[in-house]
Amino acid sequence: MLSFFNSGLFTWIILPVLIFIARICDVSLGTIRVIFVSRGYRHLAPILGFFEISIWLFAIGQIMRDINDISIYLAYAAGFAAGTYAGITLEEKISLGTVLVRVITKRDSADLIDALKGSRYGLTTHGADGAQGPVTIVFTVVSRQDLPHVVGIIKQFNPHAFYSVEDVRHASEGVFPAREGGVLRSYLDPRRFFSKKK
Repeated sequence: MLSFFNSGLFTWIILPVLIFIARICDVSLGTIRVIFVSRGYRHLAPILGFFEISIWLFAIGQIMRDINDISIYLAYAAGFAAGTYAGITLEEKISLGTVLVRVITKRDSADLIDALKGSRYGLTTHGADGAQGPVTIVFTVVSRQDLPHVVGIIKQFNPHAFYSVEDVRHASEGVFPAREGGVLRSYLDPRRFFSKKK
């Protein structure tokens, strides 16, 4: 067994691959942890931090043992880069949080407003003056999971409208569409245990 750990196969291939994977894991967790902290999920962030630092200690410990091995340095750096990308991708897939969608349109926005209301999204409208004349501003606060659906409605009923999306740290007393699966699915959703606090 000792001869295997001292072999070239382990030193130049297996160990760098393990460090690369470890870095992907810990940097992904770190990226998600920072995003969760910025969005107020303070109960989940410390748990991610525990696993993040545990994996990092393994990786840095192996580097200190083979400090002159260039393949380990390359694996460490490549794992960091890949982990950053993976963390951002995972966060987008998880779709936690709430966003504000602001739509500014010069066209008649009645169909767009009716479509959003028909999908049970709460909204607020306001008339304003734009650089080229009167416009209507439509505000709606939705779950990040619902953002693709809302954007699809905007593009369907007013494809040339300007819209922007901003993160919302906390929202309450709004009108939100019911989730598929009803009350049971909402209760079993693990995010309810890590809900944001004021």
